Amino acid sequence: MSYSTADSLRPVTLDDVRGAQKMLTGVARATAMEGSRHLSQLVGSPVHLKCENLQRTGSFKLRGAYVRIAGLLPEERAAGVVAASAGNHAQGVALASSLLGVHSTVFMPDGAPLPKISATREYGAEVRLHGQVVDETLAAAQEYAAETGAVFIHPFDHPDIIAGQGTVGLEILDQCPEVGTIVVGIGGGGLAAGIAVAVKAVRPDVRIVGVQAAGAAAYPPSLAAGHPVTVANPATMADGIRVGRPGDVPFALVEELVDEVRTVTEDQLSAALLLCLERAKMVVEPAGASPVAALLGEPEAFAGPVVAVLSGGNVDPVLLQRVLRHGMAAQGRYLAVRLRLTDRPGALATLLGVLSAVDANVLDVSHVRTDPRLGLAEAEVELHLETKGPAHCTEVGQSLREAGYTVID
Repeated sequence: MSYSTADSLRPVTLDDVRGAQKMLTGVARATAMEGSRHLSQLVGSPVHLKCENLQRTGSFKLRGAYVRIAGLLPEERAAGVVAASAGNHAQGVALASSLLGVHSTVFMPDGAPLPKISATREYGAEVRLHGQVVDETLAAAQEYAAETGAVFIHPFDHPDIIAGQGTVGLEILDQCPEVGTIVVGIGGGGLAAGIAVAVKAVRPDVRIVGVQAAGAAAYPPSLAAGHPVTVANPATMADGIRVGRPGDVPFALVEELVDEVRTVTEDQLSAALLLCLERAKMVVEPAGASPVAALLGEPEAFAGPVVAVLSGGNVDPVLLQRVLRHGMAAQGRYLAVRLRLTDRPGALATLLGVLSAVDANVLDVSHVRTDPRLGLAEAEVELHLETKGPAHCTEVGQSLREAGYTVID
């Protein structure tokens, strides 16, 4: 199932996806599908999580990468392959190449998380760090391909890649034959396009909803224009879907087969990641949590049964810590307050007693005594508190004011 450059815009069919599924037997896992009682109650119908975060390499990317590399001609394999990625595609290409005995070179940005760099090397790729942003890394990989003859493996803009990702759709139909809506994150569009090809050919009544981060949403303006449009400086914590321009091949399929593309905010992504961790016991990266974010944002908009595709779980621990803190703050479970009190012995202990009485857990305390806005006998204190939700935050603030403290907004 190999395509030449001239065939790169060839439509992807159900037969292509079924062929990819046979090729991936014994290579990619048929990942689990887990029910979510919390989301089901919220949506008002069954919600299932398709756990591609539990796939080999931690994301769906292995599927497409393996199909693409397996389809190369012998002389192309001998020349090796090259890819550019900040994480998931890099690991997918690295493992697929190792399984097929093909040398792989992967360009990654200088700022790529160390765990992703280490994993890519451990899967067998030669890693080269280049550039500060993915566009610079991509240019370096393409230049390397031109110089060496290595085959460039695009992360989403190729029929083989889309056919491989479409096998997720076939598994969904097997695991949840009664599915009514599939919700999937969209970056370049390879996964959404592949799922749409597979599912719509068998069940055209299934509604497919794509989800993009609001700060990197290239599909809505592209769909409105009728062709791929570039969004300048895409910005989102969800690096797996931070793509400035849809791919030509997936765009045509998304335009034809995907029913709707929605956007979600950073707060919604944080809340979704936190929910996956707390309620589903799933470690999911922000891009993988984007379908859950859409369900949280407007649960009544999705007809069930719903399948939300958790596309990946490769999250940097440092980012995970920040995102979880942000998600808890968005839910009113963190509260930062600044207030003034008399600078005398025992004043802080008295303040902590007020907070203890309302069951607010103090995480951090800092003092300021040298600000010219403060009186001679005043100190400013900033506290970071763990709270139980918005109502508890209000109660804490009210208790502080009733105790005579000046809370600074």
